[in-house]
Amino acid sequence: MTQPLSVLIVEDEPLIAMMLEDFVDALGHRVAGTVDNVSAALDHIRTTPFDMAILDVHLRGGEPSWAVADALADQGKAFVVATGGMIDPPPARHADCPTLPKPFTLDRVESALEGLRTA
Repeated sequence: MTQPLSVLIVEDEPLIAMMLEDFVDALGHRVAGTVDNVSAALDHIRTTPFDMAILDVHLRGGEPSWAVADALADQGKAFVVATGGMIDPPPARHADCPTLPKPFTLDRVESALEGLRTA
């Protein structure tokens, strides 16, 4: 059996965040926190240990989350970008980051987390 992971969820839609929390838990992992905006995510990254993150591209009010992606990359934290479809291309630094397409399913979340574990 593989070691459980601690996962930070950055998602602004409460129902989607709760679904992701349930999926992470059902997969035998632990939710290290759930935040819904860039400021809270950056604070969480600085103060709370976790293994990896699920990062929604567009947060409340259309706020892009690339600053969060930068902070995660700077700390060497693995993350997957969750999106229903990016309108603008990601910044060059994150052009090759793994994605988790919406709608989310348990299988897709499992595959994304396992992909991060082995990357």
